[in-house]
Amino acid sequence: MPRASRGLVILVTCPTRRSADRLANALVRHHAAACVNILPNVQSVFWWEGKVDRAREVLLVIKTTAGRFDAIQRTVRALHPYDVPEVIALPIRRAHPPYWRWVVSSVSRSSPTR
Repeated sequence: MPRASRGLVILVTCPTRRSADRLANALVRHHAAACVNILPNVQSVFWWEGKVDRAREVLLVIKTTAGRFDAIQRTVRALHPYDVPEVIALPIRRAHPPYWRWVVSSVSRSSPTR
């Protein structure tokens, strides 16, 4: 499999459902992601500005190819309300072949605009 078509699952947390919807729609509409799952009511515990903080967030689970990572990161930075948004890519080692063909086809339809 060529490097650009290797699979990634990218995790991004958002502060609200509205911001998550906006980001997910932009990523799919611009063919940067084949699919984005929106998981509400995630409780996050993290270090921020020298102390332990907590927040209720919405988690995006983004399925794409490695070749679309930079476009996704640019879109997240442009649309995300956090100063330091989470953008973590996990490699997909194996996938159901028909599903993977659909992912590659979905993100290959046109170049992302962001």
